[in-house]
Amino acid sequence: MIRPLSQTRPAMGSGFPTLLHKELMRFWKVATQTIAAPVVTALLYLLIFSHVLEDRVQVYGSISYTAFLIPGLMMMSMLQNSFANPSSSLIQSRITGNLIFVLLPPFSHRQIFAAYLVASVVRGLMVGACIWAVALFFITLPVHAPLWLLIFGVLSCWILGTLGLIAGLWSEKFDQLAAFQNFLIVPATFLSGVFYSIYSLPPFWQAVSRWNPVFYMIDGFRYGFFAMSDVSPWRGFAIVLAVAVALSLFALRLLASGYKLRS
Repeated sequence: MIRPLSQTRPAMGSGFPTLLHKELMRFWKVATQTIAAPVVTALLYLLIFSHVLEDRVQVYGSISYTAFLIPGLMMMSMLQNSFANPSSSLIQSRITGNLIFVLLPPFSHRQIFAAYLVASVVRGLMVGACIWAVALFFITLPVHAPLWLLIFGVLSCWILGTLGLIAGLWSEKFDQLAAFQNFLIVPATFLSGVFYSIYSLPPFWQAVSRWNPVFYMIDGFRYGFFAMSDVSPWRGFAIVLAVAVALSLFALRLLASGYKLRS
């Protein structure tokens, strides 16, 4: 009597590391574009703005403008790349038709969310670390509060990674994704204090800046370096964490419902 071959069932949750590995390798295989290019862009910003404004702008008293600028450029690049990772992955998979290979395996919506999110956070932190390493050739930055630095770095990449996932689910073509980035992400990052302290603005624009969550991400990140910021890091942490949780719940709801995935 011939016995049927026994098949070993995969352990629960085994799909998560596979999808995570796929998302990590997706940007690592083209690291020149996904890691090196943002570093070069940030370096150009640093060279131009530090050369023009170094002797003309005073920030936080004893801190040079170049030192003030570097954390802002790091965070801006981290946010933009954290957003780009899941959004570009989803839109490319939808257009090329291979999104089905993510939907067919028995992944839960939490596993899909976690894999895309972790990959986006890793890419964002790698870009930030590389910019920091290059910036050391120009100036040595003190790190007065490394825990705050790590908290705001991870939470900020988490928020933009989640937003990128939402944008990737919503967008059906590259034009829609580009509109999402050009009219929301780029203005929010540029108008958040990357190149300036909000206290250099008129009162009206200071009030407007306080409604921008990206301002609290950059301000808290700077606090990790200088132990000085425009607002309390605890206040910034509360706002950033609340935004991260709210966006994550919304993204999980979209994934659980199969929004624009099952049709």
